Amino acid sequence: MPPHGTHLVLIPSYNPGPIVFETVREARRHWSPVWVVVDGSTDGTGEQLQALAAADPQLRVLQLPRNRGKGAAVLHGLQQALAEGYTHALTMDCDGQHPAPLIAQFMQASLAAPDALVLGDPVFDASAPLIRLRGRRICNWWVNVETLWQGVHDSLFGFRVYPIAPLVTLMRRQRWMRGYDFDVEAVVRLCWRGHRLLNIAAPVRYLSPAQGGISHFNYWRDNAWLTWTHARLFGAFLLCLPLLARRLTSNRG
Repeated sequence: MPPHGTHLVLIPSYNPGPIVFETVREARRHWSPVWVVVDGSTDGTGEQLQALAAADPQLRVLQLPRNRGKGAAVLHGLQQALAEGYTHALTMDCDGQHPAPLIAQFMQASLAAPDALVLGDPVFDASAPLIRLRGRRICNWWVNVETLWQGVHDSLFGFRVYPIAPLVTLMRRQRWMRGYDFDVEAVVRLCWRGHRLLNIAAPVRYLSPAQGGISHFNYWRDNAWLTWTHARLFGAFLLCLPLLARRLTSNRG
C-alpha cells in the first residue's frame, strides 16, 4: 500500500507484550504509514519494534525515555506528525482489541469530512467484562450531558480519527489529557469546539491472558481518575453552556 500524505495510524504502546507485533503488522496490512509511540516500555518490545521498523520504511517507532501516560504518548506522536505535514491521525490501542481491517473505512470517512471527529462505536461480544461495560455506561452518560447529547456514542473507545491541529492546540493549552483521561476529554473538548461527530460501528475483542492479552486497567484507580475528569469537565461545561446552547439552537435553525 502506498503511503498516504495526510492521514497516518498512531499506536501508543506501554509494556504490551508480544501482542503488539500482531497489532502493528495488522495495522500495516491495512494502512501506511503507521507510527508507534513506545511510552517508556521496559518489556523489550520497544527494541523489537525498532527492528521491525528498520525493515519497513512505512513503520516508524518513536520512543519516550519514561512512561508518561497514553495522552502524553499520543501528543508526542501528534506533534511530530503535525511538523511533518500530516493533518489527521487514527489512534488505536496496541493490545489487539481494535479492528485493523476497519482502518481504511475510518480514514475514508475522515477524508470525506476533514473537520469531523470519526468515532468508533464499539460492538462488544461475550469476552467483554461486565463490570467494564457498566462503568463505561456511566461515563458515556456524563459525556452526553457535558456535550448536550450531540452524538457521542462511546467516549472511551480509542479507535478514532482526530484532526491533528485542533487537538494539539487544545492539549498544549492545558495540562490535563495526558493519561487515561485522554480519550474522554479529547472528544468532549473537540465537541465543544464545534467539530462534527461521525460514529462508525466497530467490533471489540478482549483477549484473555492465554491469548496474549495484557491490561493495565486498574478499576479503582482509573475510575477515580475518570470521576475527577468529569468533575473538571462539568465545571467547564457550566461555563461554556450559554455558547453551546446558542450553537445548537443556530444549527437546528
